Amino acid sequence: MPANSALLSRLLISERPSLIRLARRIVGSLTAAEDVTQSLWFKIQRVEDDPPILNPKAYLYRLTSNLATDRLRADRRHAVLFENGEMPDAMAPVASAEKALIDEENLRIVLTALEELSPQCREIFRLRKFEELTVDDIATRMGLSRSMVFKHLRTALLHCDTRLSSYN
Repeated sequence: MPANSALLSRLLISERPSLIRLARRIVGSLTAAEDVTQSLWFKIQRVEDDPPILNPKAYLYRLTSNLATDRLRADRRHAVLFENGEMPDAMAPVASAEKALIDEENLRIVLTALEELSPQCREIFRLRKFEELTVDDIATRMGLSRSMVFKHLRTALLHCDTRLSSYN
């Protein structure tokens, strides 16, 4: 083991509580601070003897600060990427070409089926499925009873399902 590495390892053991406090101030949690300290140990195992380290304690604290800052940045990137627990589009699994063609054909069938509906039935379906209005909101907006809105929605869904079933 190189002399710098051995010296820094001994210093890490004696300064560990202070280094964890420093890392915790930067990253915000004890678990992450302990991870930083563990990474620090691996990092100092690769330190060579040339050039010699003139102030090993300052070197160790600076290295801890840098690793903690890197960890904080990585955590923030991760939080932005996986906001709301969703996988970002850039990392979404890619559908096969065959599945994409089938989905495109099914969409065309459903859109054609919707065009075959009465204007009122089509509008109720659009308001419910695309505008995401509640049944009560649709009934109020169109001057219909809730049961009539449900009947139109049922008609639209059954018609689309029938069209899809006849093609598949």
